Amino acid sequence: MMRARSLTPAALALLLAACGTVVGPHYRVPQAAVVNRPEAAAPFLGAAATPFSQQALPAQWWRLYRDSTLDALVKQALTANTDLRVAAANLARARAVLAEAEQLGRPGVDLSAAPAFGRAAGAASGSGHTLPERAGYDTGVHVSYQLDLFGKLARAVEAAGADADSAQAGADLARVTVVAETTRAYAEACAAGQQIAIARQSVALQDEFVHASAQRVKIGRGTALDNSRALGQREQLRAAVPPLEAQRRGALYRLGMLTGETPSHFPRSVAACERVPRLAGIMPVGDGAALLRRRPDIRQAERVLAASSARIGVATAELYPQISLGLSAGSTGSLSGFGDGNTLRYSLGPLISWSLPSTGTARMHIAQAEAGTAASLARFDGVVLNALRETETALTNYARELDRHAALTAARDQSALASDQAARLFRFGRTDFLTTLDAHRTQAGNEAALAASSAKLAADQVSVFLALGGGWEGAN
Repeated sequence: MMRARSLTPAALALLLAACGTVVGPHYRVPQAAVVNRPEAAAPFLGAAATPFSQQALPAQWWRLYRDSTLDALVKQALTANTDLRVAAANLARARAVLAEAEQLGRPGVDLSAAPAFGRAAGAASGSGHTLPERAGYDTGVHVSYQLDLFGKLARAVEAAGADADSAQAGADLARVTVVAETTRAYAEACAAGQQIAIARQSVALQDEFVHASAQRVKIGRGTALDNSRALGQREQLRAAVPPLEAQRRGALYRLGMLTGETPSHFPRSVAACERVPRLAGIMPVGDGAALLRRRPDIRQAERVLAASSARIGVATAELYPQISLGLSAGSTGSLSGFGDGNTLRYSLGPLISWSLPSTGTARMHIAQAEAGTAASLARFDGVVLNALRETETALTNYARELDRHAALTAARDQSALASDQAARLFRFGRTDFLTTLDAHRTQAGNEAALAASSAKLAADQVSVFLALGGGWEGAN
């Protein structure tokens, strides 16, 4: 780097005439990006099934459940969740960095004031006498301004602004995730409660069969083996309850964490929930175009790409001189003569300074910035493709689980009918013990499978909403 030099007025005029442009690429989303493909904005393949509509996803999608308990939990999570606090702090930092970048384009003013008291050495000035003590001072003001003739500062502000937008998208993404995870934990707790209730109901029905079997043994129409088999099946049904209780307690603890509470302060109202939350109507999912506009991770990746593109301009500006204006003025002298005309000073030099950059280093910086932009574009395309994949997968999983749930409902109904018929025939001695026991076992298994399917449906619904990326709107 060469030393700064002053320019003559003629050289300055020539330089200014040649400048005034912003170097580096002017950003726009590349035409070849995946987000611009027509098929990316098309209706979802998985939304052709009956349980979906192409109506727009509401901003507060969790209200589709019409569940006041869930609404209160989501509200608390959006207020107290620690991940959202981290995201808010990251956003504040990014905005502060943007403000700093914007400040670089404004004139800088430095003030100084240095009072002093002492005595100078007479020998230093060739005097043989001791110089008197005196009080002195030095005050001044320095104004500097960097001319952004090649757009380095403008590109830096552009990059910082894109970074701030990316941080905002990150905060929105955190909000989406917190809302979805709160809804998922609530649904899991209620589903576990429902499964526990069904498991206990199966145990109660088996108790009746055990009692009937014991009575048959007493009157000599049954055997001790039959009674042992009935008791064994009852204990097997009881064994299904503790894991479900642990699952419900884990969901309650997760709800506590999501809402900013310690595990011991989990939501007590949810602990008694025994009904899986259900949507009040058909699930609205919109289309691909709405998804690309709504998902915060897509917006975040696009803003990272914009920041990378702007940094190419910052690096390119290193090829050109940096030009700044300077003015300083002040007063220096003894305190007794403060403000006298002979104490005032000012300087306009160097009015213009410039530095001849090292082009080799600058070009390496440009190559690094261009490579970073290429990587950001690849990540942007990957985020878009992943968003579409997640959504199509979630829609398909939910639709197929609905089909499975319908089949399990029919199987449960038939097994309940068969179990009732077997019990009647057994009481009148028209069927054997093992047939009746197997009918009860089949009914209990189908009841458990149907309850597990209801739990999976609730989880799949949340997965669809999470993939759609709603829930952040109106947060700012």
